Amino acid sequence: MHPYDPYRRSVLFALTGLIAGSAAAQGARPAPQRGDWETWKAAFLAPEGRVIDDGQEAISHSEGQAYGLLLAQAFGDREAFERIEGWTQRRLATRQDALMAWKWQAGAVGDWRNATDGDLLRGWALLRAGRDSGWTGHADKVGPIARAIAEICLAPDPRAPKEPLLKPSDQSLATAETVLVNPSYYVPRAMIELGEATGVTALVRAAAHGETLLRDPRALRDWVSVTREGPRPPEGLADRFGWDALRIPLYLAWSGRWRHPAMNVAARRFSAAPAPGHVATVTGPDAHPLVQSNAPGFLAVAALAARRAPPASAGGTAQGYYPATLALLAQVARAEGGDAEGPH
Repeated sequence: MHPYDPYRRSVLFALTGLIAGSAAAQGARPAPQRGDWETWKAAFLAPEGRVIDDGQEAISHSEGQAYGLLLAQAFGDREAFERIEGWTQRRLATRQDALMAWKWQAGAVGDWRNATDGDLLRGWALLRAGRDSGWTGHADKVGPIARAIAEICLAPDPRAPKEPLLKPSDQSLATAETVLVNPSYYVPRAMIELGEATGVTALVRAAAHGETLLRDPRALRDWVSVTREGPRPPEGLADRFGWDALRIPLYLAWSGRWRHPAMNVAARRFSAAPAPGHVATVTGPDAHPLVQSNAPGFLAVAALAARRAPPASAGGTAQGYYPATLALLAQVARAEGGDAEGPH
């Protein structure tokens, strides 16, 4: 098998049930707490269905809308799901393709470029709504989203041109020599399930190749340029493992990839915090801690990286939108991500 061609392994991984459906994967693990979801809604979900990021001047963005959809589906809240999707459809899903504009601010779209993780997660949430919850009315959107991601948000890896890399946006840098990648945009489970449900096998292949990319410690940054010589820090962007990259272990855990090497790398990064009860949320290229936090959401993701259960409580909304959202996502990821001690 070519080192950049783990496609067959990924398909086998999906088909043999290591990535199970939402309901089947719950098992005996603690279920996410509905009270935490209600608290999150009261703080960050506007009546019209707009998810508010209080850490970025109260903007809304495609990623936040997708997180809201995933959480509403996971917590069985169809009313909130419909509100979030309705606002998203009216305000962000207004491009000429099936993808979303990235940012809504001050009553208008502030950036028409897409953010591929938001589109991927929205497509996955819409798929889960019909497949796992039996909520009708959205199935016709799933295929166009999957096809648009495959058509305009994948680019050949300069090292192995038959292997697709996930671009962070349809307009991001991608040449025969270098492709800009945000490693935290890879959600293997979402990519595999979307690809198999819609017949867009390029997403399944991209998921497998993404898992291979994440095995290279040089790729574990917020942003990375993948070149013919391998991953390297991108020009003009900070060389760090920080606010973006810290989601890598969350998505690997949700995908059942508990023993992927990136989990151990992330766990070591988090544990570099000097203060007791804190995790390092930003570390430099030498793994030196630059920022630390004791916000429950960041602690929850660090727990997943160490293959431990996140706290039973999400920790409230005083920590702010981003860590509060991560705390809830970590609960769902642990409930659905299979056995953390299993042979994954």
